[in-house]
Amino acid sequence: MAPVLRAHLQVTVTLVLLSFMLGLAAGGKLLVVPLDGSHWLSMRELLDRLSQKGHEIVVVAPEINLYIKPAKNLIMKMYPVPFTKEELDHTFKRMIQEVFEEGSFLERFLTTYERLKKITATLLTTCTHLLYNKELVRYLKESKFDAVFTDPLLPCGQIVAEYLSLPSVVFLQQIPCDLDFEATQCPNPPSYIPRLFTDLTDHMNFLQRVKNVLFDFANYFLCDFVFQPYSQLASEFLQRNVTVVSLLSKASIWLLKIDFVLQYPRPLMPNMVLIGGVNCAPKKLSQLLVFGNDLMVS
Repeated sequence: MAPVLRAHLQVTVTLVLLSFMLGLAAGGKLLVVPLDGSHWLSMRELLDRLSQKGHEIVVVAPEINLYIKPAKNLIMKMYPVPFTKEELDHTFKRMIQEVFEEGSFLERFLTTYERLKKITATLLTTCTHLLYNKELVRYLKESKFDAVFTDPLLPCGQIVAEYLSLPSVVFLQQIPCDLDFEATQCPNPPSYIPRLFTDLTDHMNFLQRVKNVLFDFANYFLCDFVFQPYSQLASEFLQRNVTVVSLLSKASIWLLKIDFVLQYPRPLMPNMVLIGGVNCAPKKLSQLLVFGNDLMVS
């Protein structure tokens, strides 16, 4: 199937699922708690299409961000945060540079730890200022939304969904430490699914499987470091003990931005839908005809 046709098909499936959540009889009201950066850019396309279908889209975002900007078809609710645009840009630029740095497992692990430490502090601050913005939270309670659409890499959207007692649709590629597997009770055998940093495939010999299991311990360490503060924040805000996994387990539909053509196969649960095509820009492709050393574009 051509990339453009596949992209349109994936977007169509996604829109059908979201429309089902919002109700097909009349335009629904969708609360969006996005994650900035490329995560927002892929989410934005779906929101545009939903708006065209008559749904009211309300996006909650910090005043200081990278790409989340006001638009005619979106209702933007911005809230203040205690950092500048320059500080945010520096944090993300440095993070991108470190992703492409090479080295041993220990070097990459320590680099990832420091990177996550910085970005987690920024995102946690953002989430805290959202939850404790009394005026904004009051507006969210009074607005009577039908569902929450969020990227669970920032669990703030799930906290909001739990607070408002709303169903949620999560939109992601993957969550560190395999929290998506744990939250959905999806099979996750280390003999079959390669772990982060291992450079393994889904075909492993015995020693590679042992290595894959050992790498799980490092991932759990990073996971506890990154997500434990959100568990504490959620417990304080909701006034009961909760974990990030328990919040994620409440998600109604998991829209996974993966494709088994590009990623290794993995088990799926019934509420998981592959929508890898939404990462492709639905633009008309030029027809390329090659004759010898000549390239003709029509």
